[in-house]
Amino acid sequence: MIETDILIIGAGPTGLFAVFEAGLLKLKCHLIDALPQIGGQLSELYPKKPIYDIPGFPEVLAGDLVSNLMEQIKQFQPGFTLGETAETIEKLEDGTFIVITNKGTKHHAKAVAIAGGLGTFEPRKPILKDLEFYEQNDRGVDYFIKDPEKYRDKNVVISGGGDSALDWSIFLSNVAASVTLVHRRNEFRGALDSVEKVQELKDSGKIKLVTPAEVIGFKGSERIESVDIEINGARMNVVTDYFIPLFGLTPKLGAIANWGLEIEKNAIKVNNALDYQTNIDGIYAIGDVNTYPGKLKLILCGFHEATLMCQSVYNRINPGKKYVLKYTTVSGVDGFDGTRKEAEKAVVKSID
Repeated sequence: MIETDILIIGAGPTGLFAVFEAGLLKLKCHLIDALPQIGGQLSELYPKKPIYDIPGFPEVLAGDLVSNLMEQIKQFQPGFTLGETAETIEKLEDGTFIVITNKGTKHHAKAVAIAGGLGTFEPRKPILKDLEFYEQNDRGVDYFIKDPEKYRDKNVVISGGGDSALDWSIFLSNVAASVTLVHRRNEFRGALDSVEKVQELKDSGKIKLVTPAEVIGFKGSERIESVDIEINGARMNVVTDYFIPLFGLTPKLGAIANWGLEIEKNAIKVNNALDYQTNIDGIYAIGDVNTYPGKLKLILCGFHEATLMCQSVYNRINPGKKYVLKYTTVSGVDGFDGTRKEAEKAVVKSID
């Protein structure tokens, strides 16, 4: 039996940052993740993708962000159960929980935080003839970009209108021999800044932008040699080495959907006015897996939710014990055992 204060289901960025916030409160964490490595989607789907909206980092690769988070939390020595999924949960009479994985690993926790991102997921695929053939054995259809160097000096066609399609088109414009971005509408769903960058790259000839249009077929016997595109009722053929449809992911909560939690559109409803707790006392949901009015699926928002969740768990585990908020700028990370007065004295001394 693995014992912990907070059992975190999901080892993506939100789950990892929760370890840090819990550590500041002297709470022990253990994480479960179905993937064989930490990092969630950032590690599994796009470790080399740049992220632009993390405070203090004008640009950071997804994989590097995971490494930085691991460096930040290593002092708190979290435990990990990787390559296993949380299967069942039982709430005991004392308000604690027993969670058992699909491989039989048992965990006993005082609180549970579900930080499973999109849960289990699979790419949304276009309906195209012979798609399955070209998906296999590197024949030209990819749904995720793990290593951009794979596309060095290759011709690439990307299809989609969201942030991933825009961001990868921008990134690969400096890697691939050519990048063609195809979208069925003239308007994009992604960030305005990314849309403007794509337009600039189009104007400078570094990206071919084809809208409103759709990829409707492939040519090539052993692997993709070109794609057929329908635009305004006409057809055009574009020579390419890779076709990358980026239409998002289809999320699935898996066994968690059977835990009695209140679910809305495949996401877990939480009380965002307080602490991101679910309808079951002691079970929280943070990050992309939850939903509430005004929800934004951003890593930054997950960090905020993790912070408030940890404060709530502290109060749950220590009823009646007053917690005085301390700042790492004053007490550092190791100083959270001391009093505010001692920490302030240390700062005054260092100034002197």
